[in-house]
Amino acid sequence: MTSSTLTRLAPTQVELEFSISGPELAAAEERAFRKLSKDVRLPGFRKGRVPRKIFEQTYGSEAVTSQAVDDVVPEIYAKAVREHDLDPVDRPKLEILEQNDGRPTRLKATVEVRPPIELRPYKGVIVRAPSFPVTDEEVERSLQALAKERATLVPVTRPARLGDVATVDYAGTIEGVPFDGGQAEGQTIELTEGRFVPGFVLGIVGMTPGESRNIDVRFPDEYSAPELAGKAAVFAVRLYELKEFDLPPIDDELARAVSNHQSLDELRADVRRRLESVAAGRSRRVIANTVLEQLLAAHDFPLPPTMVESELDRLVEDAAAQAPEGGTLPDEAVLRASLHPEAEARVKNTLLIEQIAKVENIVATPADIAAEVEILARRYGQPAGRIRKALGNNVLSLMDGIVRNKTLELLVDNAEVITNEETPSTAS
Repeated sequence: MTSSTLTRLAPTQVELEFSISGPELAAAEERAFRKLSKDVRLPGFRKGRVPRKIFEQTYGSEAVTSQAVDDVVPEIYAKAVREHDLDPVDRPKLEILEQNDGRPTRLKATVEVRPPIELRPYKGVIVRAPSFPVTDEEVERSLQALAKERATLVPVTRPARLGDVATVDYAGTIEGVPFDGGQAEGQTIELTEGRFVPGFVLGIVGMTPGESRNIDVRFPDEYSAPELAGKAAVFAVRLYELKEFDLPPIDDELARAVSNHQSLDELRADVRRRLESVAAGRSRRVIANTVLEQLLAAHDFPLPPTMVESELDRLVEDAAAQAPEGGTLPDEAVLRASLHPEAEARVKNTLLIEQIAKVENIVATPADIAAEVEILARRYGQPAGRIRKALGNNVLSLMDGIVRNKTLELLVDNAEVITNEETPSTAS
């Protein structure tokens, strides 16, 4: 049996020393020889039938030994990891400590591992329940949105109102100079605030078809195009045509047209149920985040530097991918320094969730994986088999996500959720 010794260099770094016995190496060399000689042809011997002595005389015994070491070291290292119940987060750095006639007999592996985490109570965490009641007004707005899907546009000659659809020309300038993306002709837009630069839509409200007007606006400080952010602009706008939505009556006929329901009452009840389901999901997400915040604050443990650096690399890549075209990012060293706290928080979050999942024996079952694959298949309109094949090794990430979500569900289900009027029965 392979023996190994453990030396903890730091909370997240260990040294493992382990031996390769003569019999282990001999067996590995025999396996290596068979692998290497499988396709070898030498005069007087059939393919793959070359004796080992002849093979080594021709190609050297070093090739067999090297292959044997490459094969057996990972096996013995894995046994040592299991022996000491370690959870490495990176590949080990190997060093030969002793060898005999060119054959390593004792090695040292230095590797980063997940830290020991002493869990504090994670069930019964007290959180105040967020309230997201579904109002009659929200239900009616949803019904209005359904009616709008079947509405027709009717030309009008009155002054423009919010919610109308306008056809306009516009030309924007900053200090009298046109800028890229600031001009359009015959553009059809719905007069809804939030879709354009603040003030642009409100500037069109009140105009009548055939009218021209200059509209003063200011681009937000966080605007996606950095060269425009925070700057004042003037848009010369001409309104050509104005239309309004002619909505059908919200009645039983609409209910039958937009759903499988036969009456407006049935549709209204269904809309309310859907809104309440969305509100319940939103509430559970807030509760989960609140529970996690409390648990993260209650736990303090070291983080493996390799995990932090890997997460930091991902954050930097995301920042680069999300940067607006033509925009500039800070110096990489400055960017990494600014993102380092977030990387640490994410790693701590991951390790804590993983430890709770381990203690609770939470795993991704075949049924869980199949359900997630079906969801992806419906989302992308592809057969489940093709989705599973496309996932490849990414199925491991899918499994990690399943375990995380199941663990969060456990935390939420076991939280003590109270309202503002209630008094918690225990102190956190």
